[in-house]
Formats: sequence, C-alpha cells, structure tokens
Amino acid sequence: MASSKEYLQFILEQLLDLEEIIFLAMMKEYIIYYLSRIVGGIYDDRLLVKSAQSAVSYIGTVTYELPYEGAKEMLLVKDVDSKEYLSGLFNAMYDELPVPKSHNKKKSLNNQ
Repeated sequence: MASSKEYLQFILEQLLDLEEIIFLAMMKEYIIYYLSRIVGGIYDDRLLVKSAQSAVSYIGTVTYELPYEGAKEMLLVKDVDSKEYLSGLFNAMYDELPVPKSHNKKKSLNNQ
C-alpha cells in the first residue's frame, strides 16, 4: 500500500511551526527531512521516525514497525494530531540525527 498525498499534507501542516521541513517522494512513500537531516518518513500512511534514543525517551511507550520489507525498524508516531507534540519530538531528535554526507569530492594533491 502506498501513502496518500492527503496524509502527507496533513503531516506537513502539523509541522508548519518548524523551519526547513522538506520531503522527498520515493517509491510512493515520503522521506521527511528536518534542517537537512532525515527524521523519518511516511510509509503506508504512518509517520515513522528513526529510533534515536532521544525519540524513544520523548515518546515513552514505543511501538516499533517496519517501514517496508527488509528495512530497519522505526518508531511509530501515534500522536500525530498534536502540532506541539510533533514539533517537540523533531526538536528532541535533531542533535542525534546523522549529519548528511557531503557529495563534494575534494581533489587530493595527487589528482590535480
């Protein structure tokens, strides 16, 4: 089952208070970025976030789910109706999220 654009729009509206929320469509699902870092995504109309320790602490009682077959387990966010809750969750996770890798290759002295 693919995620609906309506559910994506709902989640994006819930995250309006945060800066630089973007999404990338991938195979009928959506990856969510916050300040250039991957927080999680929308899979089968479920908001799933990375299982960072800060997210586990923030959520409390967690439910792990697979976004798709063969993927790592992620945390299901059940309280998607609260803008404040989602903003707090994303902010709590941010420092623990991996920094994106630079795609710029530096020339070495030997390759000039």
